[in-house]
Amino acid sequence: MSISIKDVAEKAGVSVATVSRVLSEGPVRADTKERVHAAIKALGYRPNLSARRLRTQHAQTIGLIVSDIRNPFFTAVGRGVEDAAYRAGMRVLLCNTDENVERERMYLRLMQEERVTGLILAPTLAMLDQLQKSPLQFPAVLIDRAGAGGLYDSVVLDNREAANTLVEHLFDEGYRRIGGVFGQTSATGLERRDGYCASMKARGLTPDPRLLPPTVDAGERAMSEWLSGPDAPEAIIASNGLLLMGVVKAAQRLGRAIPSDLAVAGFDNEHWTEVVGPGLTVIEQPVHDIGRNAMSLLFDRLQNPGLAPRKVVLSGRCIVRGSTLASKPAALAENGSAPLVAADAMNP
Repeated sequence: MSISIKDVAEKAGVSVATVSRVLSEGPVRADTKERVHAAIKALGYRPNLSARRLRTQHAQTIGLIVSDIRNPFFTAVGRGVEDAAYRAGMRVLLCNTDENVERERMYLRLMQEERVTGLILAPTLAMLDQLQKSPLQFPAVLIDRAGAGGLYDSVVLDNREAANTLVEHLFDEGYRRIGGVFGQTSATGLERRDGYCASMKARGLTPDPRLLPPTVDAGERAMSEWLSGPDAPEAIIASNGLLLMGVVKAAQRLGRAIPSDLAVAGFDNEHWTEVVGPGLTVIEQPVHDIGRNAMSLLFDRLQNPGLAPRKVVLSGRCIVRGSTLASKPAALAENGSAPLVAADAMNP
């Protein structure tokens, strides 16, 4: 015989409404919540999501729309979202846009039709602008790409400071012709470009940024042409893991040794970055924390719709490897890795 929410309420000594609030992450005293969870575990209760949807007109489903599921960054963030949703007894509906605004619009319509409880979204620049003009009809949190702020909660990295950290490291290693390739479809790529340009100018250097589609192929094509020309850089910064891979492939195809012919640094500490050549210097992003914080903001928004929009700015870590240490190879043993910023910050 199936266990009902009424059975859980009786075993925990609370009302059915209290059990419902616990299941939906509503405001419940800690000791009461513990009793309810203990009863759920003892009885083996599983929420009837279909019945709950009929009662609430919501699917108890979190929508997650990312720009490129092939990008390991979004795969890891999605895992953080899914872990938090699972603990809350909710499901995740994942959609991939490939940086295409029409697909974004289609999936947003799907989320509306599915009556998702809330949405976590990594928008393109065009969609970010549209969302500020035409707000969504359900709670949403923006991840990775929030722009200057506005109507939505968001979780981001301090992109300008991260780019500054890479320029500073390369400058300290003796590099002066430092180029950069940056994703052109997101606020994140533009923020990292702006941080790079400001850091170069502050050191009396001439910035040389290139805006590209944020893909491996685009990075490889652009870098192959750049490295074959008269203005080839001696060091390059790539604004995401896919562009970083494209840079490395171009260098390998042209026979450029890393770092003696080209120093390389970028974003996203994927496993492959440890084993390419002497290892690649990268900014490691707190990917799981991005997903976890996004879900936390979304749950807060569901419980308190009137809250002012909040922006969580997370710290990253600069991991120094051999790809940027041509001038002082011994520095790797000394430097190891360094913090990007002191701590996470919550800005209203």
